[in-house]
Amino acid sequence: MSRFRDFKIYSGNSNPGLASDIAKRLGESTGNLRVDRFADDEIRVKFNQTVRGVDVFLTQSTCRPVNNNLMELLLMIDAARRASAARITAIIPYFGYARQDRKDRPRVPISAKLVANLIEEAGADRVLTMHLHADQIQGFFDIPVDHLYSAPILIDCLSKKFDAEESVIVSPDAGAANRSRALAKRLDFTLAIIDKRRPEPNRAEVINVIGDVEGKDCILVDDMIDTGGTLITASEALIENGARSVTAAATHPIFSRDAVDRMEDSPLNKIYVCDTIPLEGKARQSDMIKLLGTGELFSQAIRCIHEERSIKELFV
Repeated sequence: MSRFRDFKIYSGNSNPGLASDIAKRLGESTGNLRVDRFADDEIRVKFNQTVRGVDVFLTQSTCRPVNNNLMELLLMIDAARRASAARITAIIPYFGYARQDRKDRPRVPISAKLVANLIEEAGADRVLTMHLHADQIQGFFDIPVDHLYSAPILIDCLSKKFDAEESVIVSPDAGAANRSRALAKRLDFTLAIIDKRRPEPNRAEVINVIGDVEGKDCILVDDMIDTGGTLITASEALIENGARSVTAAATHPIFSRDAVDRMEDSPLNKIYVCDTIPLEGKARQSDMIKLLGTGELFSQAIRCIHEERSIKELFV
């Protein structure tokens, strides 16, 4: 039995569709929370129902517009704390600023650490997130972090679409090789690795393809798709090395600038992404992009957290 009398799920403006899906799977509806703007664009937050003694789950992806969504999350947390919520869990399906996780050049911030500090200082008691760009970000928090992976969702999808003997999981770089290898093992696919260098942000150059891809259906797996540059250059290299087809599978569909147009003009056949970030504009209309739901995985994690049970079985 939980030590909390009740739980409630609330949503900011970043991804209300996912929050509603999560709540529905738990037999609930999202709580009555007002998040809007004053005339000068200051954010205004108000709980329109009591949360005193309640186990509160606040759902907010810090995706585009990143700073507005982050500020909404911080104010939601502060409002819940001041309203005497028993416990506050920040559900952050997509954790913005995660790529700025280290001081890789002189005179730059470690932005992911600063964001972690802000979330803690606002009053969050724990964080539930999915597929951080860098696993070490969990250590930036001094509160519990439950870090889910999209692997169960991708495995379920890819196992139905591809034949193991004819398919190859491709890691877009050496850094993601361990995670890609684990996915390939679960699917009983072979593994290939793209050897690339990144001369500047959002630009990648392929040096070599390591592994046999000739005549195979290749699935490029990554944590996020931003401008699409990495996947486009990798798909071109795979086709040049004899791949029969190239598909992409990623957790977070950022899709900055003209990413969708560029990917539609590339050798990529299909792109599978999760609903951690809502699709907008061209991405919503593209037949090339297939959205995979994360609501069931998050709802299972929330139930385990509320009932104070282990969520080990959700980690893959």
